[in-house]
Amino acid sequence: MKKRIGLLLVVALVIAAVSAPFVAAQAKYTIANVPKMVGIAWWDRMEVGNKQFSSETGHEVFQIGSHQLDPAEQVRAIEDVIAQGVDAINVIPVSPEALEPILGRAMNEGIVVIAHEAPNLQNVHYDVEAFENRAYGAHLMENLAQEMGGEGGYIIMVGALTMATHQEWAQGAIEYQEANYPNMYQVAPMVEMASEGGAQEASYVVAREVIATYPDIKGFIGMDMLNPPGIAMAVEEAGKSGQIAVTGTSLVSVARDYLENGTIKTISFWDPAIAGRAMSSLAVKVIEGEEIVDGIDLGVPGFENCTVDGKLVIGSAWVDVNIDNMEDYNF
Repeated sequence: MKKRIGLLLVVALVIAAVSAPFVAAQAKYTIANVPKMVGIAWWDRMEVGNKQFSSETGHEVFQIGSHQLDPAEQVRAIEDVIAQGVDAINVIPVSPEALEPILGRAMNEGIVVIAHEAPNLQNVHYDVEAFENRAYGAHLMENLAQEMGGEGGYIIMVGALTMATHQEWAQGAIEYQEANYPNMYQVAPMVEMASEGGAQEASYVVAREVIATYPDIKGFIGMDMLNPPGIAMAVEEAGKSGQIAVTGTSLVSVARDYLENGTIKTISFWDPAIAGRAMSSLAVKVIEGEEIVDGIDLGVPGFENCTVDGKLVIGSAWVDVNIDNMEDYNF
């Protein structure tokens, strides 16, 4: 009898040893990351973060999207991943309003939805922001004001007028300028590059027109990562490097030449790879039923002690980069 009980115990232990990894494997999740577009440096960098998160956790994170800034294409991409039965969708909307119906459908089907750069989305479990948006806009304006000597005309360029975060950054910048630099002023309302094709070349075309129309302009803030290098190209063509300040959101990989020659003194950004990892970390926490509260740690730099305000999860993750530290952010 003792031998039989012993044999049964051995068999039970073997079954447990074999089945435990299987259970663990079954607990892994599939997360689709759907950015505004694919094929440019910013979202390529986010894909690096997706792969890092997959490697660290064993969860599958894949990126899918259009090569154009097109809300309809983004809706189609989300439809595709819903059909695949993913556990979560990370999304960075071109137009939050355009995505509300399809994200509502995803949630109704039990898919966790985590957004980024979309604080006003309703059909979302949470939106992750790298910082408080108006504070970031104010910071960009302070950088511009320092370069302009606190006076003169400027203009703000955004990727598209539908991009909610670009609008909040711009509003924060304008409010900060009006409160702190009364001798600065907008030469015209903000302009967008999306209507010109949504690329660096489009930013150049718009900036060239602005400089021709307002030859006394002293500065530009570009909210989209492709704005500053496109603007800098137009500034150089006009022979006004050093006379027109250019700053805003960009990456070293696309602004390097202009940082090196001084047409752009400073760019600001948050690391898209880290933002991608933060979204996936939050998605897993929501899937597993963890309570999302003030002070939550998403396990990546800048998101170790997040503020939670309703559906907003806010980190503190922007950096300024110039010629002195650009090699530390070589992406």
